[in-house]
Amino acid sequence: MKTFSLLVLVLISGILLPQPSFATSWAYSFVVWDGYIYVVSEEYVDEVDREIGHVTAYSDMEQYHGNFSNAYREGTKYFSIEGVRKEEAIAVQEEDGRFIKADRESEYLR
Repeated sequence: MKTFSLLVLVLISGILLPQPSFATSWAYSFVVWDGYIYVVSEEYVDEVDREIGHVTAYSDMEQYHGNFSNAYREGTKYFSIEGVRKEEAIAVQEEDGRFIKADRESEYLR
């Protein structure tokens, strides 16, 4: 009887108590720059202008302030794209040295 009662208690607590989340499920890869979310595209760019910033915080678990990313490690550099306004898109330098386009989506609200 004690074993049955214990089993029932464990089952009920497993149902009623919230379970911890071990990872955040992001809809897309992004970087945050200058207070805005830029969604990383699949388009690479050849003509970058100048460095404008870098990732200051990385996590695939939770959100942070600053130039946060859920896909790129701290120190990853951002560049303006030649002929494209920064309000439209920026470039992110990948580990292999190529630049991938990130399109501005919305203001970053944390």
